[in-house]
Amino acid sequence: MRIREIQFNDNSQIESIIKSIFIELQLPLTGTVYEDVETTQMFESYQEEKAVYFVMEAGGEVKGGAGIKALDSKDTSICELQKMYLSHEIRGKGFSKQLLEVCLKAAKKMGYTQCYLETLSELKTAQKLYKQYGFEYLETSMGNTGHSSCGVRMIKTL
Repeated sequence: MRIREIQFNDNSQIESIIKSIFIELQLPLTGTVYEDVETTQMFESYQEEKAVYFVMEAGGEVKGGAGIKALDSKDTSICELQKMYLSHEIRGKGFSKQLLEVCLKAAKKMGYTQCYLETLSELKTAQKLYKQYGFEYLETSMGNTGHSSCGVRMIKTL
């Protein structure tokens, strides 16, 4: 398994993984990344300055990914961990930790001082991972993510 930056030809694979997870886990489709336009154009969505999306690949096949991008807010020192999803066959094997570490390292290197995320309350395992890495719960949302169904918000100082 290797982690690398997303390429244009990865778009359909990562979109398929993200959307299949929502169906598999019976997660809400509205107000989430499921209906987010970026999910269909992942490569293009992470081409701006201080943004990166990483994919996990095995044998030329994308198995998951996660990205870092500036939080849509006035504070440019805060990034957002975005669209961190792994296909069912690689979950529970430590790959999410590797992916999260790569993202946090990239965020720090890009000069961000805090990392924010939003997730669904149903994703308890993900929340446990984020807490292990120093993310703390927030009462209110930050920025304008457009993900109204994501009721869990967390932040970490880098």
